[in-house]
Amino acid sequence: MILLRKLAFARAGKALVTDASLQLHPGWKIGLTGANGSGKSSFFALLRGELHPESGDLEMPAVWRVGHVAQETPPLPAPAIEFVLDGDTELRAVEAGLAVAEATHDGHRIAELHTRLQDIEGYAAKARAAEILAGLGFAEADHGRAVAEFSGGWRVRLNLARALVARADLLLLDEPTNHLDLDAVLWLESWLKSFPGTLVMISHDRDFLDAVVGQILHIDGGQMKLYGGNYSTFERTRAERLALQQAMYVKQQREVAHLHTYIERFRAKASKARQAQSRLKALARMELISAAHVDTPFEFRFREPEGFSDPLLTLEDVSVGYGDTALLEQIRLTLRPGSRIGLLGRNGAGKSTLVKLLAGQKSALAGRRLEGRHLKIGYFAQHQMELLRPDESPLKHLVRQEPLTREQELRDYLGGFDFRGQMTDAPCGNFSGGEKARLALALMIRTRPNLLLLDEPTNHLDLEMREALTLALQETEAAMVLVSHDRHLLRTTVDELWLVADAQVQPFDGDLDDYAAWLATRRGAMRGAPADPDKTARSASRAADALRDKATLAALKTERRNLQKEADKLEKQLAVWQAEKAALDEKLADPALYAAPDRALIGNLNQRQAELTAVIETAETRWLEVHEALEAQTVE
Repeated sequence: MILLRKLAFARAGKALVTDASLQLHPGWKIGLTGANGSGKSSFFALLRGELHPESGDLEMPAVWRVGHVAQETPPLPAPAIEFVLDGDTELRAVEAGLAVAEATHDGHRIAELHTRLQDIEGYAAKARAAEILAGLGFAEADHGRAVAEFSGGWRVRLNLARALVARADLLLLDEPTNHLDLDAVLWLESWLKSFPGTLVMISHDRDFLDAVVGQILHIDGGQMKLYGGNYSTFERTRAERLALQQAMYVKQQREVAHLHTYIERFRAKASKARQAQSRLKALARMELISAAHVDTPFEFRFREPEGFSDPLLTLEDVSVGYGDTALLEQIRLTLRPGSRIGLLGRNGAGKSTLVKLLAGQKSALAGRRLEGRHLKIGYFAQHQMELLRPDESPLKHLVRQEPLTREQELRDYLGGFDFRGQMTDAPCGNFSGGEKARLALALMIRTRPNLLLLDEPTNHLDLEMREALTLALQETEAAMVLVSHDRHLLRTTVDELWLVADAQVQPFDGDLDDYAAWLATRRGAMRGAPADPDKTARSASRAADALRDKATLAALKTERRNLQKEADKLEKQLAVWQAEKAALDEKLADPALYAAPDRALIGNLNQRQAELTAVIETAETRWLEVHEALEAQTVE
């Protein structure tokens, strides 16, 4: 196990953690969380032996192999798969020993080394490395390419593959989902679940943390505290503690009010019940998520657009690609005010190309791209960070963008993105990736766009900033097209999913779980998994027979009437419960209630609020199930 005894450590003379005592057991999968600068990366350096404690002890088994992802990848001539296999140092040592033994004709040593090679599954190592590369999005043709031929983002993936192949006893991963698309994130999630060793991971992807980890190690205020459960459990525990603090509680209620407004707006618009049901489940957790982040340093809203056109942007039979080769063909897409679209698709399918086309940064090979008269695009992609002027401060960037706006107003705005004090006037060339991403977002948001085109906006952003961005995107009236591997962001901000695949762009009838199943089916087909056309034909025949049966049709009509009655009744009940809860929320947010606190009254109000929250959640879920059944009958 890993044992901390009164551990204290620091970086550059700054104390980060003091008096930490805890145990991390073998096989645990631990999420390491905390604000930027709290000491997460320094704790990793301690575990790797690159940093020494100021006082106390950190003990771990000396025989453990520690795997981690290197920060840099030199432009090596080695083939990608060989570079990845180099991560298994014991494998390479055994192979080198075999070469020496064979050259000296040492039969005894050769036998020993072949036995060890079998023990460490060395004969299957290349197949294992190939599987990891495929999971991370590399084509088979990439395996033999030199490392130097890959771009920076793909070299990051190679470093990750190298860490995964290492057969580590302790695996340290710092933001492993950065530079991955959703397909690779889903594969990595599955791989880590089955990883037999101990995992300590820093991640700002809450869905990824929830799926993989069973413990959270949180650094806050110089203390390290271990929580059982996944990230959502940690958030609930922290939310309950923070909600006891009056100032925090009042701020929480403001955020909760925003969320309820959004939920009502969404429920009124819901047209696809299956998608809506998945989304509502995510929104039901957001009150607790909001409570766990009420002390965030980030607080901003999108400035409302100055005007709209309807439609904002239209693609008519558009083809787009590179050179004369079309990557996507016959695209028909109309973006109207209120459109909120999430793009799905495997790496290389053309999602970013489509976003560039929408942004006007890529020309169509065929067809027409038509802009509305009042279209104003806010485009964010990773290359936007490269357009920042390294010698200029955040304030200077904003002054150049808005020369007539009062400086104090601009400083206040930057404060919502946690650019405060000296940082507001500091050159951004030395900023971290997350700080540059925040600045690029701040500059884009300030332009008051009515169409947001966001290509992986959460890369480099921590959990607090992601949460602030999620809330801001929920409330803006701007239309939106989003590409993201952050499933929480997709679930809680988009109304429609579109699939980019096989040179086509089409609406996707399903939610993110359905997309994961679609991916699994595609992978199976690529591996030559046999299909069962007879089963599909039998199912279609049975469905047709059922529809032709008069008795069945009559039963369906009766069921539809009953479902419609239940839906109407649920809507009336929800209106009553929501009105009562809104009144309770307002009362509990009133500071006067706590001036001379009546603990019994406050307890009763909180209890009733919790009861209403539960009954509303159950009723809304049932309402969506009923409408899903009604929609299914309509489709049939």
